[in-house]
Amino acid sequence: MPIALHDITIAYGRQPAVHHLSGQFATGSLTAVVGPNGAGKSTLIKAMAGLLPVESGRIHLDGLAKHDIAYLPQQAEIDRSFPISVQDMVMMGLWRCRGGFLSWRRQDYQAAQQALQAVGIAHHAHNPIGSLSIGQFHRALFARLMLQQAKLILLDEPFNAVDSTTTADLLQLIQDWHRQGRTVVCVLHDLSLASEHFPETLVLAREAIAWGKTAQSLSTDTMTAARNKIAAGY
Repeated sequence: MPIALHDITIAYGRQPAVHHLSGQFATGSLTAVVGPNGAGKSTLIKAMAGLLPVESGRIHLDGLAKHDIAYLPQQAEIDRSFPISVQDMVMMGLWRCRGGFLSWRRQDYQAAQQALQAVGIAHHAHNPIGSLSIGQFHRALFARLMLQQAKLILLDEPFNAVDSTTTADLLQLIQDWHRQGRTVVCVLHDLSLASEHFPETLVLAREAIAWGKTAQSLSTDTMTAARNKIAAGY
């Protein structure tokens, strides 16, 4: 069954950030969410992650539990000054499926090490997260997502300020999740990435301007319509 949005409105105060949005993310689909600043892209996936309430309408998650959903916020929302090692941060990906009070097992450390190897930063496992470059930190965040084994993965601008090599490596991980049948929804500002790597695209301007196959949805006309709608203030 798909993840379905039924006429949802999400507001900050009395100002709707997303309004009257309906549509579906098919199970196992890989969807880019694009649109101008202020279009409600981050708001939408926060609501899907259960972090923002829906003012009206309904999000149908097809029976997914909290531990079935992985959410990666924008890097600016993450405190990199927290005194924790890269390995321990990655192992936090196990919290949702095993509870908040954990006694780490040998297999947990092994899983973290394997994930760090997969993203190419195993040699930083015992370093503090604050010592990582932006690209290395993004790799560590993706390693944490790998441990979550989530069925629904929500990514908010995961390639922002990341070098091209890191972007290519992380895109490969996203493609792997897609091949495994996970549902991935990714907010992007780079339209070329959406066009080249994401089969489905939602063009959002507080409401859906286009939603479907990327080749049809992502066009000059739809992006112009989205920008005009936001500029007009509705």
